[in-house]
Amino acid sequence: MAAPLPRDPIADAQRNWEQHGWQDVAAPMAAITAIMRTQQILLARIESVLKPFGLTFARYELLALLSFTRSGALPMNKASALLQVHPTSVTNAVDRLQDAGLVVRSPHPTDGRTTLIELTAAGRTRAKSATAVLNSEVFGQSGFAAGDVDQLVRILGNFRRDAGDFSD
Repeated sequence: MAAPLPRDPIADAQRNWEQHGWQDVAAPMAAITAIMRTQQILLARIESVLKPFGLTFARYELLALLSFTRSGALPMNKASALLQVHPTSVTNAVDRLQDAGLVVRSPHPTDGRTTLIELTAAGRTRAKSATAVLNSEVFGQSGFAAGDVDQLVRILGNFRRDAGDFSD
């Protein structure tokens, strides 16, 4: 990891926006930019924890999703919808996970047009092990103050709902 910068470049950018006459959008620009940088930091932490498991976050999310189902299987289109990613991304993740022996594709028992993604025993074990380490090293040490977490979840949830990500 690189050494910390001596000043916050996002705060500098906000001042630059204000000095250029964009005061009305300077704070939202800084907030959005801070969210984007925070996402980069968190993803880097997550990816470093998952690397020893041979997983990316996208592949881990699919394994975790499957592990939460009763049967350990979901139609590919449902997995795509629940993960909120393009079907091509799910196909790519399934290809990699299948190559690693963590999932298998199978025909849907009643809908011949649908393919199921099924978690293998190895996939279930890998999901469980990776989750334990993520919980310990990332989610349990998020870097956010305990009192801020609920506010963040509320604020970002409201934004996502208002953006059409989901409906209550």
